[in-house]
Amino acid sequence: MDFSLEKISKIKAFRKPEDGLRAVMDRAPQAEKAAARAIESTRPVWSWIYEERRRLATACVVVLTGWLFLHVTFGSNGMVVYRQKKGELRSLQSEVVDLQAENDRYVNQIKDLKTDPKAIEREAREGMHYTRPGEVIYVSPPPPEKSAVKSASRSK
Repeated sequence: MDFSLEKISKIKAFRKPEDGLRAVMDRAPQAEKAAARAIESTRPVWSWIYEERRRLATACVVVLTGWLFLHVTFGSNGMVVYRQKKGELRSLQSEVVDLQAENDRYVNQIKDLKTDPKAIEREAREGMHYTRPGEVIYVSPPPPEKSAVKSASRSK
């Protein structure tokens, strides 16, 4: 790739600062005429804006108010989202209360299993089906499945 630059012929290098100032002063009348033409061509627009400034300001305030209302209502942190988050907060708080109560039950159960011999015996009898000598445990059979009952009634 060739990154060399060619010399631009339209740019003039002035040897003295006075030459640059003189060149600007020579072009000043042309620049003033161009500015006057631009002002005259845009004068009707500026006149209309000046005459209608109150209506334009009122329209801008109305548009700004409408946008602000929509943003506050439906924006990323608007009222709709705020209400959803508030409902979510309530449900999470109730879930935390439920989990805290469950945690307290488990803590009490662990404490009882560490210290209370009756709790240990009850857990051994219920959870592990332990018995004392001479005791008999009766276990009921599990209920039949619904699909087995339906297939038996269909075969008749």
